[in-house]
Amino acid sequence: MTKYVVVSGGVISGIGKGIIASSTGLLLETLGLTVTAIKIDPYLNIDAGTLSPLDHGEVFVLDDGGEVDLDLGNYERYLELTLTRENNITTGKIYKALIERERRGDFLGKTVQVVPHLTNEIQDWIERVAKIPTSSSGRVPDVCIVELGGTVGDIESAPFVEAMRQFQFRVGPENFCLIHVSLLPVVGVVGEQKTKPTQASVRELRGLGLSPDILACRSSIPFEDGIREKLSMFSQVAESNIFSVHDCTSLYHVPILLKNQGMIEVLSSKLKINYPGISKSLKDEGDDLWAQWNEFARRKARNLDVVKIAVVGKYTHLIDSYISLVKALEHASLNCNRIVDILWVEGSDLEKSTLESDPLRYHDSWKKVCAADGILVPGGFGSRGVEGMILAARWAREHSVPYLGICLGFQVASIDFARSVCGLKTAHSSEFDPETKEPIVIFMPEIDPVTLGGTMRLGSRATKFTNDDFTLHSSIYKLYGSQEVIYERFRHRYEINPEFINVLEDNGLKFVGRDLETGTRMEVLQLEDHPYFVGTQYHPEYITRPLKPSPPFTGLILAASGQLKEHLNKL
Repeated sequence: MTKYVVVSGGVISGIGKGIIASSTGLLLETLGLTVTAIKIDPYLNIDAGTLSPLDHGEVFVLDDGGEVDLDLGNYERYLELTLTRENNITTGKIYKALIERERRGDFLGKTVQVVPHLTNEIQDWIERVAKIPTSSSGRVPDVCIVELGGTVGDIESAPFVEAMRQFQFRVGPENFCLIHVSLLPVVGVVGEQKTKPTQASVRELRGLGLSPDILACRSSIPFEDGIREKLSMFSQVAESNIFSVHDCTSLYHVPILLKNQGMIEVLSSKLKINYPGISKSLKDEGDDLWAQWNEFARRKARNLDVVKIAVVGKYTHLIDSYISLVKALEHASLNCNRIVDILWVEGSDLEKSTLESDPLRYHDSWKKVCAADGILVPGGFGSRGVEGMILAARWAREHSVPYLGICLGFQVASIDFARSVCGLKTAHSSEFDPETKEPIVIFMPEIDPVTLGGTMRLGSRATKFTNDDFTLHSSIYKLYGSQEVIYERFRHRYEINPEFINVLEDNGLKFVGRDLETGTRMEVLQLEDHPYFVGTQYHPEYITRPLKPSPPFTGLILAASGQLKEHLNKL
């Protein structure tokens, strides 16, 4: 029977439940177990697709086109999973499913209530998804990690907490483990750790019918003397089951931190994990995974050379808006034996309007761009900052600075090239200037122009590299292992106008990758006679992995650190 590890949070939101959940899953995988994950988000939205990145962080896109919470990206990266939209539960999804059943008459005239109907719907959903074989192993998961979003005590989380209270009896105590993540603040001049917030959080959780089996206490420093004993006394959790999750060199060290404190032994005891029942081949795979993870984490702590990458975006005030991009840069740099230093630049700060209103910010932003070893322009929506992104792409092109443009960054690179090289002075995207006479970027004909949620071109799709001499010798083609067809994830409504392809290519901007279905949709570009100037309509950051970095990001880091030619010669 599948076993369940539920991760809840107390005191404050954003405490790191996703990292604790992902790290716990990784530790279980090192035993040879197959793990899957579910994220519960208590908001009423059907999915994360219409949420602003500045409000809720990055919208992560899955292979099946599901637009989900950024924590599912953590699960995929840590656990080598390919999840589906079913792995993200929202209040909106649950109520929608329940109301559809009520309209069909499934309840035979009964009054539909939060308890038991809504809570049963939640439990049934979790059990159904937990039994879907994973794409990597084809095996039904041994363990399902369930992250309960929000904070215990929130009104919107109440139905899910009640569902978990009932669920522990449905599956049995040996198949259910609750990890509660709480805050251990350090206050006062002497920096004393305070346990009262955690005590109150556990007390509230117990009042709702759930008793934590494990406490994971977030703090800036390790446990002080007597803290573990005090927490055990007032929370009724064994000392061996209370873990200090203090600030580390990097998030990649969190699994190591938990393992060193005995997390594997505690989980194995609580869930009655049968070591003899796990085959030797699976154990060997787990040992190999752990060895690779340790080596990767150690690289982060080494004194490696630094490579500076300027990220010119629209949501740089909240780094979680670009969390997958940050991870992709980290993965690529560490696998290239470099440490990445990300220089965050708001696109609008590079524009003349900022020079007039705030010259110090303007010059500081351009100083970052000019000092960078490489420039990256990520995706985004809306006109704010677009002209600044176009200027950043122009700087990279004219000064031979390695450049990677993703989605919108792919489009602005094409717009700049059309204006600066092809002589199309009014070239623009119809997204930002519907009246432009030279629409380099246009709305895709099959997309619904009215409805926002779930209507973009979403999910994993095939891109085919063109079979011409330039493409076959291009760096991006080689970085992908000279594969003719690749699969990456998309999230866009606009595309390069096919009517302008010939003039762009004739002047040196080559579209080396196109969609497999029609061959008319441009998906990868590379500039002639440039160290590394690449753009992708897809989002390669969505499928980056610590031990298998994304090729476009690897190329950017290699070019920015002067290693690209040597690397390509070895391929």
